[in-house]
Formats: sequence, structure tokens, C-alpha cells
Amino acid sequence: MRKLLAILMTWAFLWLPGWSAAASDPGRHETPGARMAAVDGGAGIKDLPRADLVEESDGPVVSDPLEPWNRIVFTLNDLFYHGLLKPVTELYAFILPEPVRIAFGNFFHNLAMPKHFLSALLQGKMEAAGVELTRFGINTILGGLGFFDVAETHFNLKSSDEDLGQTLATLGMDDAIYIQWPILGPSTLRDSFGLVADAALNPLSYVPENPWTRAEIYGGKVVNQTSMRLGEYEDLKKAAIDPYIALRDAYLQMRRDQVQH
Repeated sequence: MRKLLAILMTWAFLWLPGWSAAASDPGRHETPGARMAAVDGGAGIKDLPRADLVEESDGPVVSDPLEPWNRIVFTLNDLFYHGLLKPVTELYAFILPEPVRIAFGNFFHNLAMPKHFLSALLQGKMEAAGVELTRFGINTILGGLGFFDVAETHFNLKSSDEDLGQTLATLGMDDAIYIQWPILGPSTLRDSFGLVADAALNPLSYVPENPWTRAEIYGGKVVNQTSMRLGEYEDLKKAAIDPYIALRDAYLQMRRDQVQH
């Protein structure tokens, strides 16, 4: 049972980066509100546009040749969210106060420094790359291994939250096609390549050695991220004429905004 839960939560962890890239609010939370609704990636956040501002008919142009398949996967992912991830997250949020959950979010964001640093470096954003290194040192030493974002609160050093999907975009690779991955959620061909690279840079992909322990940590990360944005995905669906198109357009617009940032 424990292993089954770990597998499900690992799937959820992979799914959420598609829902979001790390947000710029306290805790850097990647959540369902940010990609449907984190590898820290993604990964966040950088939130989806407000549900009441989504215009499905005027959304970003994208090639969606897989739409019939994508709609089926969208429905299955929706069932997964409402049937498993959301109930677990609601219980988690009820038990743990928000300051504790923010601290956990800060810790996971600090671990994602290699992704943020390398992505900024490859984009030629030397100042941003330097900030990422400085933030890591400050938060690791003065912030209790990253549980407290001392770099931002005391030194006004904010993370650029760059990822390798954005890096590929700056190098000239376009979205190609829109893809709704099972469990992984909304993405594009370009961002799918970026997601794999982001995961390779995440220390939690290698440590601890026991894969079941890593899966449990990933699961905790996802539930923590989701707990900070419960209701965002529901609001987007409620305001949409066609939730599939609303999510697709909101995701693509979010990613374009991140690339231009």
C-alpha cells in the first residue's frame, strides 16, 4: 500500500510541473492552479491568468493535431485530481498550518537551484545566474537549509525561476505541438524536452538512493505545492465555456509570459 501511494504521488509530482512553473509568492509553489492549476520543475510557477480573464477564442495560436486524444487525457487527469490529489491535499492543509507549508516550499525551491542557475546561464542572463548562486548560499547557510527565504526577505534577491523549457524557447525552438500528457498534464513538445532536462538537474532525482523514499518525498512536495493553490483550477473550469481550451490557452499564455520575462 505504501509503495502504491508512493507511485501515485510520484505521478502527481511529474504532472504538476506541467500545471505550473514556480510561483513568485511565498514558498515558490508549483501547483494545479499553475499548470492544469510542481519539476520544481517546473514548474513553476508564474501563475495561470485569472479565470475571469481567460478568453478561449482569443488564446495563443498553437498546433493541436492531437486534440481528440488530448481531450481524453484531460478528462482522465481531471478525475485523478478530484479523486486523489485534491482530497489528500485538503487533509494535509487542514493538519499543517500555512507557515509550515511555506517553509517546505522554500526548501524544495532552494534544492532546485541547479535548474534555475543553468537555465539563466544558458540564456545569457549572467546577473540572474549570479543571483541564483547567491540565493542558494544565503538560504542554505542563514535560512536553515532553505526553509526560510532570507535572500529575498532580507537582501531583496528574488529568484528568476528560469527553467530549461524557457531556455529552449530563447534558443529559437517554438512550441511545436500542444500535448496533454497522462498524469503530466498540459505541455508542448518543447516543454516536454525541457521537463526531462529539469528533472535531470534536480538533486531529488538521485538522492536518497532508495527510489521509494524519493517517491515519498516527491509526493510530499506535490501535496505541499497543491495545498497553497486549492481552488484555482476549479475557478478556471467554472469560468470556462470549454475547460480544455481554457486550460490549453492559459498554459500557453503563461509559458509565453515566462519566456518574455
